[in-house]
Amino acid sequence: MRVDLDKVREQPFRWDETAEISTSDLDHKDLVELGPVHWEGRIDHVDPGFLLRADFEYEQVLRCRRCLGPVEQEVEGEIELLLTREPEELAEDDVEIELEEEDLGVFHYREEEIELEPFLEEELHLNIPMNPLCRPDCEGLCSQCGANLNEETCSCEEEPVDSRWEGLAAIKERLEE
Repeated sequence: MRVDLDKVREQPFRWDETAEISTSDLDHKDLVELGPVHWEGRIDHVDPGFLLRADFEYEQVLRCRRCLGPVEQEVEGEIELLLTREPEELAEDDVEIELEEEDLGVFHYREEEIELEPFLEEELHLNIPMNPLCRPDCEGLCSQCGANLNEETCSCEEEPVDSRWEGLAAIKERLEE
């Protein structure tokens, strides 16, 4: 959805829509499925730019990092972003700048017409956990036979510890006493 900021100066822009975003657009190895994303919001003209506020909700299915089973999540969130014209010194493509904490909620635009979907996609990325788990005490898969240890016990013998770790194991035992 494209928004002409010149028109927003005269009247706030509002939207209420459902976006279909492909899992391949987000390119995350743990994301299996992404439901329709309902989002609504508005853009108001404020000095020195524009204030974008939006709420969103959707469902996602992730892959558990330990057992590879599905992890279903309902996600709700909000976006609040100040849109300001890009300063002249940043107009060059090869200029590097150091962001400060106050810059995190600011987006510098170059053209008066902006696309809103990238803001939503960025928030979806941020709502994918780094290590999704089906449950906190997930046992994972057996490293030898591949059995899901949450559902069954396997008869595999414990692998012998690599002799290079024996020194650390001894220290660990002394600390636990």
